[in-house]
Amino acid sequence: MALLNFKKRDAGAVQPSSPEVEAFLENYSIEVMPRTAAKVENFRDLLPAGTRVYIAHIEGTPIEEMVETAKRINAEGFPVMPHFPARIIQDEATLADWIARYQGEADVKQALLLAGGVAKPHGAFDSSMQLLETGLFDKAGFSNLHVAGHPEGNKDIDPDGSMKNVSDALLWKQKFSDRTDAKMALATQFAFEAKPIIEWADSIKAAGVDLPIHIGIAGPAKLQTLIKFAIACGVGPSLKVLQKRAMDVSKLLLPYEPTDVIAELAAHKAANPDFNITNVHFFPLGGIKTNATWAINNGGAAAQPVNSQG
Repeated sequence: MALLNFKKRDAGAVQPSSPEVEAFLENYSIEVMPRTAAKVENFRDLLPAGTRVYIAHIEGTPIEEMVETAKRINAEGFPVMPHFPARIIQDEATLADWIARYQGEADVKQALLLAGGVAKPHGAFDSSMQLLETGLFDKAGFSNLHVAGHPEGNKDIDPDGSMKNVSDALLWKQKFSDRTDAKMALATQFAFEAKPIIEWADSIKAAGVDLPIHIGIAGPAKLQTLIKFAIACGVGPSLKVLQKRAMDVSKLLLPYEPTDVIAELAAHKAANPDFNITNVHFFPLGGIKTNATWAINNGGAAAQPVNSQG
């Protein structure tokens, strides 16, 4: 047997970070807004076939822009999951109108329901649970309904810093999953440290919540950008990972990449196949192309974009 193999590596072969990371990144999803999606010439140049694209609905964005973005991305071959933020939806008639527009114009069959980062509700709704209770998504035959998860709590929901209200809401959502024909899952806020994520996932499972978890991960970005978003979004204990990095002058100017947290979670998933985190959901805070390129470089064959062949 030859001790050295000088055979040239196939130039077209894709080398993932590890088999565990490739498996963990398979079927990842990514989040866009109408204005960020408009900067992408063709999502097929960046995303693997079948990638779910969430469309964030920020206060002030007209529903027409949201529907147009959903229509465009769906036409490029990707399933879209628009946000339905309860606190910016005026009433049940508005909700029904949004659902009808998304379905009629963009063939939308999936939705992420969340309270929405607005201090004062615009109308009748305050929580994702109230949206679910209308029955309108089931009536429209939505195939997938995702709701929010908070690995490090949420100060808007639990001002005292506890996890009581978010935990109660999770149990309610778990019970609702038994009443709907739609597949339900938790899409979480992003965090930067694997250990607290694992502890949270295990704790909600022990409490009786077995909904699949799509873990929020911040994509590559400048450190200052991430810290700003993390503080604005109420990211908790794992923020110290970024703060520690900011104190290291040698790393201060380098972009943050989610390599370490993904590797740790992937290793845990490989060692514990029944671990309830099933997918990665990227928040491309440093740009969609930057995030997709990181996934392409780390995710092996499963992360290669539709247009990478030929």
